[in-house]
Amino acid sequence: MRKILIFPLLLTAALPTIAQTMPLSPRAEIEAFNRKLEDATRRMDNAAIVALWADDGISLLPSTNPIVGKAAIAAFIDSVTTQIKGAKMEKYELECFAIDVSGDIASEWCSEHQVVVMPGDKPPFNGRGKMLFVLRRGLDGKWRLQREMWNQAEAD
Repeated sequence: MRKILIFPLLLTAALPTIAQTMPLSPRAEIEAFNRKLEDATRRMDNAAIVALWADDGISLLPSTNPIVGKAAIAAFIDSVTTQIKGAKMEKYELECFAIDVSGDIASEWCSEHQVVVMPGDKPPFNGRGKMLFVLRRGLDGKWRLQREMWNQAEAD
């Protein structure tokens, strides 16, 4: 009888360790990717944002030529932050929907809201956008942005 009671106790004690070693579902992996993107953007950490892009990623922004490749995307992000040097992200929210995974490709659409406090006497930037993401899982198992399309959204 004592041996029968010990097994459930050992199993209960081991469950947190077992759960940590189990692979996440693709949906959970994409949700974790989204949290990394949200955190890096909130911190205005350009290197962390660029690390989430595939080497051959493409960003499609309004009234802008396609930004092709991780190096070009990094240069674009750096140019934006250089133009607003001293700005601080006050608020950044990212909410994503309709995650669809097919093998090593995934897509989703997201809405974002950001408030950036500008240096000097400039008014804060208060913007909203809608995005479509296509992600690809690399050989290392990490999801990265393959394509991004962004457009301005109306305030709620």
